[in-house]
Amino acid sequence: MTAPLPSSSAAAATISQDELKAQVGRAALAYVVKGEIVGVGTGSTVNKFIDALATIKDQIRGVVSSSVASTERLRALGIQVFDSNEVEELGVYIDGADEIDPRGFMVKGGGAALTREKIIAAQSRRFVCIADASKLVDTLGAFPLPVEVIPMAARRVMRQFAALGGQAQVREKDGLPLVTDNGQHIIDVTGLKIADPLAFESEVSQWPGVVTVGVFAHQKAHVCLLGTPEGVRTLDFA
Repeated sequence: MTAPLPSSSAAAATISQDELKAQVGRAALAYVVKGEIVGVGTGSTVNKFIDALATIKDQIRGVVSSSVASTERLRALGIQVFDSNEVEELGVYIDGADEIDPRGFMVKGGGAALTREKIIAAQSRRFVCIADASKLVDTLGAFPLPVEVIPMAARRVMRQFAALGGQAQVREKDGLPLVTDNGQHIIDVTGLKIADPLAFESEVSQWPGVVTVGVFAHQKAHVCLLGTPEGVRTLDFA
């Protein structure tokens, strides 16, 4: 006797997070404008987009990349990478998020590339966020908030977060403070509930020694392609 085929809901339940990332990576190709230079972010979900972008690399002029890691992956696939100063404006920037709320505000920087990501986001007319469904939250703050700081300011900035009720620590790699592509350090802050991302980003950005805070509110997403077991869900915040 032939076993019955699994229902669509049962099949959907078996989809891995890696497959969800691949789905949104492929879906983001619909936002790539042929003949233009594309802004490309950093992270495991973006790596899926980069792999998909390689299939249409002859249809674009190239990319501007937000990190050394992404640049290396792009060049290995034969995609030309431009310096951001060579490009006046980008039509679209495609990147992931560690958290995104129902308004399109995000926390980013788990991959330590938040400063360059924010620069390219500001250079782009449209920000398309690609993420799996686990990244959608009601209020930002559950994911440790990355903040890139000048090393000599790290302890003082940590004390300022403590005054807000946060617990901060310097991110390490191999037992030493992680050094970003910009030569700076990252502190990760837990215990925060970021109810007003715009005001929070504006305030922390003014603290001496802060290079970039990982709240993306002034450079929020215009669209989010959310990978779910039922397929890619499009959230429009524009």
